Amino acid sequence: MTWQIKAALAAIIAALAFSAGWGVKGWQAGKTIAELRAEQSRGQASRAEAARTVETQTAIKESKHAQDTIYNADRLANLKTGIDVDVRAELARAERLHRDTDSRSATYRAQAQADAAARSDLADKAAALDRKLGEGIEVVAILGRDLRRRDAEVAALCDQVNIERRLSGDDSNQACSQK
Repeated sequence: MTWQIKAALAAIIAALAFSAGWGVKGWQAGKTIAELRAEQSRGQASRAEAARTVETQTAIKESKHAQDTIYNADRLANLKTGIDVDVRAELARAERLHRDTDSRSATYRAQAQADAAARSDLADKAAALDRKLGEGIEVVAILGRDLRRRDAEVAALCDQVNIERRLSGDDSNQACSQK
């Protein structure tokens, strides 16, 4: 064999070795790309799962907040209804006392006429005090209603503050904790 044939064979062998190496490098590059794509897919799946978890937790908190708010509003409405019933009874009592004032006033006047003029003055004072009593009971009933309504609203507002705090993750119930 001549050196030309040997050189040609060496060139062919080198070309074959080069092309075999090129094929191996191609397979390695394909494998690396596939691994990178798989890693990227796992990362996207992981982020999607985390987002779904956060959305679920937020939905649970919003649902709890809505339930607590509705419960609190219903409880306040029930308290106000009870207060109104109590106040109506007190106002009816005050009205009865006020209506009876006239008959009691007549009795006082009859007694005063039977007695001396000094007793007439005393009857006028007693009648005025009696009217004031009816008015006073009415004022007390109205003020009592306002105070109980205010207390119920303050308690409901305290509960709403705690509800709002629970929505933001604070379960300490610090608002108006003196129940």
